[in-house]
Amino acid sequence: MLGAGGAVGFLTFVRAPVNPPAEACADEHTSDSRPVVVAAGASMTQGTLGADWVGALRARPELHGYEFVNAGVNGSTSADLRQRVDTDILACHPNAVTILVGTNDVRDGVSLNQYRDNLNAIVDLIKSRATARIALMSLPPLGEDLDTAINRKLTAYNTAIKEAAARAQADYLPVYEQMVEFLQQRGSDPAPYDFSFALAFGAATQHYLFGHSWDDVARNGGRELLVDHIHLNDRGGAIITDLAAQWLSETQLRPSGSFAPSGG
Repeated sequence: MLGAGGAVGFLTFVRAPVNPPAEACADEHTSDSRPVVVAAGASMTQGTLGADWVGALRARPELHGYEFVNAGVNGSTSADLRQRVDTDILACHPNAVTILVGTNDVRDGVSLNQYRDNLNAIVDLIKSRATARIALMSLPPLGEDLDTAINRKLTAYNTAIKEAAARAQADYLPVYEQMVEFLQQRGSDPAPYDFSFALAFGAATQHYLFGHSWDDVARNGGRELLVDHIHLNDRGGAIITDLAAQWLSETQLRPSGSFAPSGG
């Protein structure tokens, strides 16, 4: 039992995602033969607890030939990502960057002003040193009961994301809006937000130890899109995958040495 628990813990919380920056961006320059897309964020981007939407993008036939770098790190806040811009984004010489970060800011009580400052700084750093296209994603709901204090709080952070995109002339991908539409169409009786580490570990155990799909894990808990009130099942991940794939297909990316070295 201890060994099984340790394996689940490693697979969920410790192991790196496929093609992280430490591997993909270790060389002085990445390959100039194909566009590089960096997906930056926290655990929902890392995809070891819940759906791996970056991996699903990598498998899309229309995106064959793109290199996808997974710069998601479990537990990251906007301040953490701000500190990782050089090493995890710019060092990869990106042609496109997706940013999905803020759930942990909402949960940890990071002020809206501080979150807005961090997000604007992240975008400004990328724009000042690369020519990459940038897409900011709105945050998924926390729990599937939308009429809760934490989701009312979260909507203000999503407004800040939309404003940051407009300010920087970046693109905005309506993840929250599409998930809300899906939940409202389903018309189920959602449970309020009640995340815990035990619930997350239990969801991971169902998936990694007993082979249940992330959709099955969510269904076992009476949820439509979230396996543990935060992380996405495959259906929730597919919403992000579809939005990102459409954005990339509509964005003319050319492999190039767009990274400008620091030094002044």
